[in-house]
Amino acid sequence: MRQLVVKPEKCIGCRTCELVCSFGHYEQFNPRLANITVLEYEAATLAVPVVCQQCEDASCMKVCPVKAIHRDENGACVINYDKCIGCKMCRSACPLGNMSYSTIVKKVFKCDLCGGDPKCVKYCPGGALAFEDPDARDVRKKLTADKIVAAMGTEG
Repeated sequence: MRQLVVKPEKCIGCRTCELVCSFGHYEQFNPRLANITVLEYEAATLAVPVVCQQCEDASCMKVCPVKAIHRDENGACVINYDKCIGCKMCRSACPLGNMSYSTIVKKVFKCDLCGGDPKCVKYCPGGALAFEDPDARDVRKKLTADKIVAAMGTEG
């Protein structure tokens, strides 16, 4: 199953991901309605996109008193707004703070992986976001490490 992967070293801080997300979900270019947030650390000249990690043991799903959050076929924890009562318990339960509440649309929201085709990935000019299989990524990292070891003539 693929996951949204953040590569902070590639983020250029343009916030395109926020605009694409808010437009895709609410037809408004409004970062406050984005399911992704870019945090900027000026002292370190670093920008980091922060997005729901679609936790395996998702606290947001566990605490929802009306079971309005479920996992879809793409592995995303999604909110059924027909069931949601707006109690915001899911927001409080998220250990990473990746659930939001909008006073504009009067509901909680989080990344839903855009139904398996995340627009933030598609339009990220710096390549800081990817939608990939984490197992394949681990294999690529190991192959790269093996090449470095072979080139250096040492073993790990």
